[in-house]
This record gives sequence, C-alpha cells and structure tokens, in this order.
Amino acid sequence: MVTTSLEILIFSVIAGIFGALLGLGGGIIVIPALTLLLGVDIRYAIGASIVSVIATSSGAAIAYVRDNITNLRIGMFLEIATTLGAITGAYIAGLISSKYLYIIFGLVLLYSALAMLKKRKEEIPQNVTSHPLAKKLNLEGSYFDKVLNKEIKYKVAGVYEAFSTMYLAGILSGLLGIGSGAFKVLAMDLFMKLPMKVSTATSNFMIGVTAAASAGVYLMRGTINPEIAGPVAIGVLIGATLGTKIMERLKNTTIRKIFIPVLIYISLQMLIKGLGV
Repeated sequence: MVTTSLEILIFSVIAGIFGALLGLGGGIIVIPALTLLLGVDIRYAIGASIVSVIATSSGAAIAYVRDNITNLRIGMFLEIATTLGAITGAYIAGLISSKYLYIIFGLVLLYSALAMLKKRKEEIPQNVTSHPLAKKLNLEGSYFDKVLNKEIKYKVAGVYEAFSTMYLAGILSGLLGIGSGAFKVLAMDLFMKLPMKVSTATSNFMIGVTAAASAGVYLMRGTINPEIAGPVAIGVLIGATLGTKIMERLKNTTIRKIFIPVLIYISLQMLIKGLGV
C-alpha cells in the first residue's frame, strides 16, 4: 500500500503540473493512471479526480489571482453559463445516447484543435475589437508578463459565442460526468481572444468552483476513498504550485503548443468512446 500511495503521489504531481499549466484540472492524467496503471476502480478514480480538480484550482488560483493573471469577472460570468448547462444536461440525461454526444463533442474539440493550430505562433492577440457587453461588464483587464517583461492589456471579444460554448460545456459535464476545462480554455482563447495565460489561469479558477459543487455528491455516494484521494490531493497541490511557477515563465505560444496535442488526445478519446472502438 505504501508503494501504491507513492505511485499515486508521483502521478498526481505530474497531473497537478499539467492541470495548472493548461487549466484542465489534472483529471486527464489522474483517471488513466489510477485505472490503467494502478488498477483502481473507475468509480474511485473519478472521485479522486474531483478532489484533484479542487486541489489544482486551489493551488493555482492563489498564485494566478495574486499576480492578476486570472480574470475573475470573466470567470464568474462564464460560470453562469456552465451552471445553466449542467442543470440542462442533468434534465435531459437519458433522453440522448451518450455515444452520439461523445462523437459530436470529439469532433468539435478536434476542429477547435485545428483552429488553435493556425494561431500557434500568436503570442498576444492582435487587432481585437472589444465586444459592447464586455465593456459594459468591465471584462477587459491586464497582467504583467514576466517573460515579455511588460504589462499586457487585453480586450475581450466574442462574449456571446464564449457564453454559448460554456453552456454546451455545462451540458456535456451534466450528461457525461466529465470536466469541461478544455472547453473553458477554448471559449476564452478562440472566441474572447484572450492571451493564453489568462485563459488557462481563469479556467483554473472556474474548474474549482464547478468541482466543489459536485464533490458533495461523490462524497455521499462513498466514491471518494481517503487512501486514494489523500495522496492525489497532496500530489496535485504540489504539482499545481510548481505548474504556476512554470506557466508564468513560458510564452503564450509555448503553452498553446502544449495544449494542442492534449486537446487532440481528449478529442480522440471521446471519438473512441462514441464509436465503441
């Protein structure tokens, strides 16, 4: 058991680094590592993944909010759409076959990865026109980029498109019980035209809010095993702390280049599940 706990801890540190770096929560690494490599029951792996999301968000959010990289206004605004979507998803669950949803969302993510690939060399979004609602809600902001060594001011576009994407991401979470960190980053990067660092930092803040709301359900179901969730929480927290330090020293283009293959991997996994390959 000591060896297993140590293995869980090591994988969780890696998950925490990627989670903080890309705004995905770490579940993409935690669940496959626990189930495929360590033979943990999928139910307990999902419960531990929820804990990992909260730990990633907690570890990363403090640093990102302190350094003003997280846009709290955008985070809370988009969280409304995610919550509404999750409620919708819960209501229509059972009416739609999940395999079709996996295929649809897998194709959407694959298309988004290709769209992101086209702007892989873009460090800071150029010629962005502010959306009227973004100005009204005061969603625009700025942060100090340690790599470029200057203050970056950014405008916010595509508010309606991002809100709609987040609503769909919420439906996905409600129907399939999976995180929507990838969609959160996509909505902010592709539609709102935010710098990649702001997108991932804000996503980290948002996923913690979403996961905290659902953690109680998993706890009552008894699928959060302390012997598994404990090492996961500690490892992910350590990893997330390291991830924030790494992220602040990377270029936006580098983060995007790391994010794209991860996005392709997630989309292919969804397509495989949907097609039953």
